[in-house]
Amino acid sequence: MCTATGAAGQPERSESVIDAERMHNDADYMERYLRLKTYPLAIKLLRAESEIPPEATRPKRDQGVQYNVCQAFALSRRNGCTMAMLKEDMYCFEPVIGYGMGEPPQEFLNGENRYPGDVETREAGRRYAEQFPRLKTGEYIGVLSAPLAKATFEPDVVMLYCDSAQLVVLLMAREYKTGENLPTALSGHAACVYGVVPAIQNGSYQVAVPCRGDHITAVAGDDEMIFSIPMSRFDEFMFGLRTIIEGEGKLTRLPVIHEMKPAAVQPESYFRMAELMGMDIGGAD
Repeated sequence: MCTATGAAGQPERSESVIDAERMHNDADYMERYLRLKTYPLAIKLLRAESEIPPEATRPKRDQGVQYNVCQAFALSRRNGCTMAMLKEDMYCFEPVIGYGMGEPPQEFLNGENRYPGDVETREAGRRYAEQFPRLKTGEYIGVLSAPLAKATFEPDVVMLYCDSAQLVVLLMAREYKTGENLPTALSGHAACVYGVVPAIQNGSYQVAVPCRGDHITAVAGDDEMIFSIPMSRFDEFMFGLRTIIEGEGKLTRLPVIHEMKPAAVQPESYFRMAELMGMDIGGAD
């Protein structure tokens, strides 16, 4: 599945300056303490073929096939493959538009991609197209994915497929720095776009829902969500993750300790806030 044959005459690859050992250790930390079912992903949008590492599989060139981008991500997160997807490798058009690899056809902009199958009116389809996350056309030629624990390139985004309990911890780690909640745009479509493009565009964390294609063709689980971290915030995120896991301990570590009993475990700050609000809920002994 992960066969890379290389290409004669391919230009030399320009190496990104990354602390690979630290990045791989961070991936190992997330895998160990979040108990993820699949590898955290390193995602990079490609500006040139010279950025493709030699170990990467190019589906069309190496296997004579095309994949959906969610399938390439699945091969990376489940099988440990490094996958390079250019336009010729893609079987789905949405990431081609979202990643700015091609101009959207007028029919897409008019809403005919979603109408009449998925929305009631052509105007609703047009609104979907209007809100669809898109990078500037022409800046990127493809997308590269690999397990973060063995990536040889600096990613633009770190993406994790997680369940709701893991998502709670990820959101807590994100909130540690500022305490702010996470505004996010959710859609039932194009998870490979919604989980990647806004994180690059805005430098913002994202939550996305695996779409129908991700479920049907890429085996996304019914219990999975997507959490994306822009690389510009990765160190900040890892500091928050380590702090809440090593500080809160019992309340934050996974698997969750289930307690179906009265007077359940609460942080000490909860008791202080309750007292200030006139609530008599007791406190730590």
